[in-house]
Formats: sequence, C-alpha cells, structure tokens
Amino acid sequence: MSRGPRSATARRSWGEDDTGCTVLHVDMDAFFASVELLDHPELRGRPLIVGGEHRGVVAAASYEARAFGVHSAMPTARARALCPQAVVLPGRHHRYAEVSRQVMAVLAEVTPVLEQVSVDEAFLDVAGAVRRMGPPVTIARWIRAQVRERTGVPASVGVATTKHVAKLASTHAKPDGLLLVPAAQTVPFLHSLPVGALWGVGEKTREVLERRGWDTVADIAATPLPVLHRAVGVAAGQRLHELAWGIDPRPVRPGRAEKSVGTETTFAVDVIDRAALETVLLDQAHQCAARLRQGGLRAGGVAIKVRRPDFTTLTRSRALPAPTDLAHDLHVAARALLAAVEIPAAGVRLLGLRAERLVGADDGVQATLDEDPHRARAERAMDGVRARFGPQLLRPASLLGAGRTDPVGGRRPGPAQWPAPASEPASPDLS
Repeated sequence: MSRGPRSATARRSWGEDDTGCTVLHVDMDAFFASVELLDHPELRGRPLIVGGEHRGVVAAASYEARAFGVHSAMPTARARALCPQAVVLPGRHHRYAEVSRQVMAVLAEVTPVLEQVSVDEAFLDVAGAVRRMGPPVTIARWIRAQVRERTGVPASVGVATTKHVAKLASTHAKPDGLLLVPAAQTVPFLHSLPVGALWGVGEKTREVLERRGWDTVADIAATPLPVLHRAVGVAAGQRLHELAWGIDPRPVRPGRAEKSVGTETTFAVDVIDRAALETVLLDQAHQCAARLRQGGLRAGGVAIKVRRPDFTTLTRSRALPAPTDLAHDLHVAARALLAAVEIPAAGVRLLGLRAERLVGADDGVQATLDEDPHRARAERAMDGVRARFGPQLLRPASLLGAGRTDPVGGRRPGPAQWPAPASEPASPDLS
C-alpha cells in the first residue's frame, strides 16, 4: 500500500508509447480493506478501517474512510475521531496471505522475473513476456483483469522504464487504475512531483529539503551536487540527484531474500510490569523463530521496538554470537535489550521483536559449541504439531498463565489477551 506523496496537479496521461517500459509495479488498492469487503459485501460504500479497535493503529482504510483523513499507521483512536461512522474490523492476516498468494500466482504466469516486496505489491520485468503476451501496457491490462476476476480485489499498475518511476506511477494510478510513463516523459513526470515522492525521502529528510526551499523533484534536479551533499550527505545527495533525473539501475530481483522477520503487539492497557513484557517477547520470539525455520533462514541479529504512551518509540539492536533459528536465542538477546530500556511510569503501549541479518540455514553457518541440540529438536517438533493441529495447541509452559494478577495490581496480559498487531505477525520486511 503506497502512502507516498501524490501531486494533485500530476497529469493522468503522459502518452501511449510503452517502448522500453518493461518494468511494472503492481499495488493492490487498500488491500486489507478490499479483502474484508469480499467477505462483508454489505459494507461496500461505507467507511471501513482495518486494525486495532481501540488502541492499535490503522492497518488499512477504505477510500471512503480516507476521504475523512484516515490513513494507514494512524492511531485507531485518531481515526475514530476523524471518522466516527467508520466500521472497524480486526485484521485477519491469514486471509490476506491467502489472497496475496492468489495475486502472486497471477503475476507468476506473466514472468519468473517477479520481485514481491510486500503482501500487496510486486515488481515485474516483462521484457521476456512481450513476444508472448504483447506490449507492456497490454500485459498490465491483462494483470488487472485477471487479478480482479480471480480474487475480486482491485489492483493498480504503474508501467515505466525503472522501478522507482513504476512505483510512483502505480501510486498516481490509484484507485483501481493504470498509468504509463513513457521513457521520453520520465523526467517531466518526475519534475512534476513533490520532493517527498523520491525514494528514501522520509518526513525528516523532506523537512530538511523544504527548509532550503527545495519543494519539488525539479528543485532537487536543479541543485548542484556539492550543495546537496552538504545538505543531506554525499551518499544520500548522490542518490536523490540520480533519482530526480530518472536514473535508477536497480534490477527486478526474483526471489528477493527477506531482510528481517518480526512482529509487534499493541497492548489494550499500557504495561508497566517488566516481567510481563519479557513474557510477550518470549511469545514473539517463538513466532519469529517458527517463521525463520519455515523459510530456511537464521538470524544474525535481534532488535526490539518499545513505544511509550506518548508514541515516543525506542529501538535497540544487537548482533548474535552466531546465526540462529531458535526462540530461546532470540528471547535471550531481546530480554537483554529490554533490560537496558527504562520502563516509564506510564508503561509501554507497544512492544515488538525483529530477527535481522538473515542468512540461509544451509549457508555454511557454523553453530556455536554450546548450542543445545535438545532445544533445537524440541522447537522443530513444535513446528510439526502446530502445522497439523493449529498454532495455539502447543505453547511453552511460561506462556500459559494468561490473565493472572501481577504485583502492581493490574492484570498481566497473557497470550489470549494480547491484541493482534496491526501488521502481519512474523511478517517479512522486504523494503
């Protein structure tokens, strides 16, 4: 789901010559909300929000909700204030994954040069499919029609010569559209956009650029490189300058490797008890470890994210002695990271764990001498039981105490009480 800045004045058509425009970016429109509407057709036309019902964040919003200013990653309480008539549904990530697989199956029929970057978007290089299926725009139309026919959800497609421009084109094609940016129109298209549209320009970088009077991509293109270097650094300045002139040599990489695997939990009530937070980390470690083993991966590092009630967010990370796919190792590292974080008197609103620096399990990784083979066999046996009978059937004993009263008089959130995170548990980070 794209949230990059769009130009209100950007043209809806830049020409019809798709020669050389073999890079396609397919982006599902309000994907989670679109999937929910498949199963709840009675909600069509009404504002719909998918995410935590009270204290979580918005995972997706229908276009009817977006008209009120609601967008993804917004606190649900804020979204409800903006659009009190909205219907709020909890996320069903297994269902989104199911529809995502159907969408990716359609794209795989076009070309094996397919790079899935998230559950709802992918890049394709269709150079090898042109002789079989026709010009790039014809292929894009076929994709949109087939996705709609087979899954019932809409897809927007950007067609261009590079990944960067194709993604921008799909953003401007929304909702439910197609936009071609011909090779000859690449620079004019880019220069019509706000500076925040450039890849890698987040809120802080945008503020730095705009303070210098650089509001558009055209402003970046016209700025001498040494001046850009002084403003944002040599590497970032060089990248922004190249992107502003349509230079993006990144190829579409099929089978792109996952960079990290993680999950987050937004609590129904702010948690003060450190022991309760450590228990949450244990549950998250088991989720991430299971996903690592499923993907044939090991993690060489661990990171945690701690969000306070005022939405101040801290992240801490550390390298592991050796790559691992065991929950025990992830939890030990995460618990050590949490120990160095001061828990405010108001408590913690969100806690997340992420396994990073991923390598293949068969990449010749040397196990540490003190690795416990019994623990490894036990966790892998748990994978088999969960796969056959469901993820909640078998859990570590320390995660079975849901709902017991903690020492500070509140209720310690056990596994049954932890609300589903706004993003898919143990989902890959492909950015």
